[in-house]
Amino acid sequence: MPLFLNKVIRKYWYSKHKLPDWFYKDFGNLVNQQRDTQSRFTLSQTDFYPCLADRTNTTPIDRHYIYHPAWAARIIALTSPTLHIDISSTIHFSTILSAFVQTEFYDYRPAELELDNFLSDRADLTSLFFTNDSVQSLSCMHTVEHVGLGRYGDPIDYNGDIKAMYELARVLAPGGCLLFVIPVGYESKILFNAHRIYTAASVAERFKSLGLKLVEFSYIPENNGRMVSSDIQSFVTTDKYGCGCFWFTK
Repeated sequence: MPLFLNKVIRKYWYSKHKLPDWFYKDFGNLVNQQRDTQSRFTLSQTDFYPCLADRTNTTPIDRHYIYHPAWAARIIALTSPTLHIDISSTIHFSTILSAFVQTEFYDYRPAELELDNFLSDRADLTSLFFTNDSVQSLSCMHTVEHVGLGRYGDPIDYNGDIKAMYELARVLAPGGCLLFVIPVGYESKILFNAHRIYTAASVAERFKSLGLKLVEFSYIPENNGRMVSSDIQSFVTTDKYGCGCFWFTK
């Protein structure tokens, strides 16, 4: 956005919304401090950029997207692959991972990124171009729940998620590692057009029917508490929207 237009929009915002007193007090304090030292910046009310919701006692986190990449990274550190392939997980995961492991990232909407040890390209999760039994280290995290709901411009397909799970199982190499993350709750439902929610047992059974073995299941509770490992057979939750982390092998 052009700078002049940005300033016009901010001026309009200020005319409609009153900034809190503490904001002006802090600004005045900063102005006074600038007068008493060597001025190094332009400091003007025309450059106000109010961030009013960040004075919290703790750092806010998105529990799903903080915990599950940390879980996956620890497993990859343990398995030490020479190449890791990620399908449409949060892009931060792949870019950071590429500092230590050669990484390929594929998405229905490819990311325009250029980094050493990193490749970004397009792939359709319902029809992956990899050959059977060819991928040794694979992740697809917080992705399959979206497939077929049109949110990202993909075709509407009620069973798009099933097709995606089949493809992940098809391309995984014998002895390979699949890190799979998906919303988990006490019942399966579609929140159109955002995502699906699954029961943990239904996900485990789906991949079991595709020839995969569950190595580990961990769960991120919906509202609070740390990530916990659990036996899938005894796992029960009353959460509507927690996060299930599945480590499968073939």
